[in-house]
Parts: sequence; C-alpha cells; structure tokens
Amino acid sequence: MPNAQAYAKFIALSNHTSGVNKQMPTISAETATGPQTFEAPEGKKLVLAIEDAGIDILHRCGGNARCTTCRVEVLAGDPGEMRELEHDRLAMEADLPDHIRLSCQIRVHDNLHVRVINQVSVRGMDAGPRPLDE
Repeated sequence: MPNAQAYAKFIALSNHTSGVNKQMPTISAETATGPQTFEAPEGKKLVLAIEDAGIDILHRCGGNARCTTCRVEVLAGDPGEMRELEHDRLAMEADLPDHIRLSCQIRVHDNLHVRVINQVSVRGMDAGPRPLDE
C-alpha cells in the first residue's frame, strides 16, 4: 500500500519536526496461522486494528458487544478498564477466564499481546459487518 507508507512517513516526519516522537502501540497477535505483530493508532478499536492488519477476526454483530465472536485472550499489556456493556455480555458466557475480552470494546492505548480466538478461516463463517470506529 503506497498510500499507507506515505502516510506513515508523513506522520513520522510530522512527529519528528514538531518535537513529538511518540510511537504507536504495538499489537502482537497469536493467530491460527502464527504470530503477527503490527502497530495500531491510539484510540482505535482493537477489532479494527486486528482486521486492518490482515487477520480474519470474526465480529458477527458488527462490534456491538452482542455476540462475543471477536473475543481475544489478553496475554500481556493493558487493554483498559472493562465497561458495563462488555462485562454484562461476557457474564452471560460460562467459564470464561478473567483475561478474555471483546476486541470490539477495547480502545488501543498500550502495547498488547493477544490471542485471536475466532477467525473466519477456522470457523468457516462470514466475518460479519465491519464495526464502526466511533
């Protein structure tokens, strides 16, 4: 993607010339095809960062915390505080460990190491509508 590379260079140059040298958070994802590492803009929904990195994560409800198909296991890093909507939805599932989160409800703000639990290529179903980044 030449446009993405040009944008990345622009941001790097802008940060350098303005005296800001803050790097984007790094996401390490364990997937069905092996580990993948990528950067994600701060504040972006984790599900979108994962999908934009080329990982075929499921998100059947479109990122509305209704289906749990975008679950990730947080192996390291700070995903932020769990809000009520996510907590209530995960509470409906039996026997989920505390470090399971809905990637549609996580806003990237820190380096993360996650395991993607449900992928299109493994489950054989449509990913679902792309979540909005609102």
